Amino acid sequence: DGLMGGGNAQKTAAARAKHQAKAGKEAKGSQLKVNAAAMTTQCAVCKQTFASTGNAAMLKQHSDSKHPKAAFLDCFPQFKEAE
Repeated sequence: DGLMGGGNAQKTAAARAKHQAKAGKEAKGSQLKVNAAAMTTQCAVCKQTFASTGNAAMLKQHSDSKHPKAAFLDCFPQFKEAE
């Protein structure tokens, strides 16, 4: 036999295959639906969606850069209690 010891590439490939098999058993399906469901905040001006975990500073940056003539509350009226 001309087999040599496993090199780093071989070990990496084996570890990747083992990890993928394990991950396949735990979570079946795609993360895309979960990610889409998390996009609950929407700009009223351009209808761009943002993750529900988005903070007010990120939304403020969007309104300032994309809609400089519109007020923050014009873009995100649901945040009137936040200001």
